Amino acid sequence: MRHTTQIFQVSTLYGAATLAASLDAGQFGPRGGARRILLVCNNAAQPETALRLDEMQGYERIADRFDSVISWNREIRPYHPSVWGPRANDTELWQKAFRLSWGIGERDLIELAVESIQVNPGRALAAIFSESAVHVYADGLMSYGPTRERLPLTISSRIRRLLHLDLIPGLKPMLLSEYGVPPEVVPDDAFRAVLDEISRATADDARLAPVLEEAPTAVLLGQYLAAINILTAREEEYLHVRMLTGAAQAGHRSVVFKPHPTAPASYSQALSKAAAEAGVGLTVLNAPLLAETLYHHARPELVVGCFSTAMVTASAYYDVPIGRVGTALVMERLKPYPNSNRVPLAIVDHLVPDLERRQPPARVGEAPASLSPLVRAMGFCMQPSAYAELREPTTEWLRDHLAGTPGYYFPELRLGELGLPGSTPQVRAKLQVRRAKRVVRRAVRRGGSK
Repeated sequence: MRHTTQIFQVSTLYGAATLAASLDAGQFGPRGGARRILLVCNNAAQPETALRLDEMQGYERIADRFDSVISWNREIRPYHPSVWGPRANDTELWQKAFRLSWGIGERDLIELAVESIQVNPGRALAAIFSESAVHVYADGLMSYGPTRERLPLTISSRIRRLLHLDLIPGLKPMLLSEYGVPPEVVPDDAFRAVLDEISRATADDARLAPVLEEAPTAVLLGQYLAAINILTAREEEYLHVRMLTGAAQAGHRSVVFKPHPTAPASYSQALSKAAAEAGVGLTVLNAPLLAETLYHHARPELVVGCFSTAMVTASAYYDVPIGRVGTALVMERLKPYPNSNRVPLAIVDHLVPDLERRQPPARVGEAPASLSPLVRAMGFCMQPSAYAELREPTTEWLRDHLAGTPGYYFPELRLGELGLPGSTPQVRAKLQVRRAKRVVRRAVRRGGSK
């Protein structure tokens, strides 16, 4: 008799919570219907020194839903999960090796659930287990943006669905849509139940006590954008100070800062100095806790961030008003234009009030009619070959709405490259010079190779 093994690849506790909610909602069948393996990946630049998933508070509650837990980093050591993938001729050997190591029968069916099929380790797993059905689950706002890498037919044809949280009701994900992959919502009540379960497991954490004693009314979320070369460390320090100033201007005198787990200590020091000067009480929560756990216990009245998914989670699942700071700066810095952070940034910039403009914080509800056309137009400009059918509606939208859209959404140079409305004669001339130079360089290279 052939049995089924389901392999769930995960790298963050937020992603693991999404999977747990999907399991609880029955989206992968009954508990006894298949053996379930949790495959844990640490994708940090230096995994050996980074916070591990099993060090996060509440992890054990998630792990209990699986029959076994395996470290992908340990299995492919000394290679890095983001880099390593099997050579085409070696996939069968790797599958045999992993089946043997993980106790999977030679004839057992395998299903994969991965958090990003475009890159490793998700792509490596899909190549190794080449006959498996593939389910993709989206970790946050990235699901609303386009697929960033083209997939081979051998993988795209096996993707059954995109599981995602309904963070922006009414907005349909673009991710994998060009392959006809249907999106499927992970039920809100199931996800909130998992978050509550994790929060209850951390109720006695001693690191929460100092925060709760201060009774902060606002939460500031750090993202560590310097780590991915979007901002400099100094700019990011100042971004956190701007968050603090925005919260203070909104009337909050006690705030808690939750830095990114890999952020340097200097970030907290700079913010502490700014808080003292502004007369604002500041508590820094350096603990391996989800931001959602902090919302559960502290019950804040405001959450401030740049474009973190945890901002939108605060609004969608905890009914907390939110405010943004710095989205324009970050979007202007994104390189190249198809950077996957662009759509999450645009969503937050479009929906969330700007604290620095003294806009009152608000909750994010149903997507306004203006959001989907904007996201689709941006998605086409990011990946025009994958979404060729969107050229005409994008052209029409730009003609009607570009004048009232912030310039950092659709830079003139990008519009000129794609032959879309909005580029000036000067930009088109600049592009013609660039193309001419490329033609000359290619001709020189061909001549030199003869």
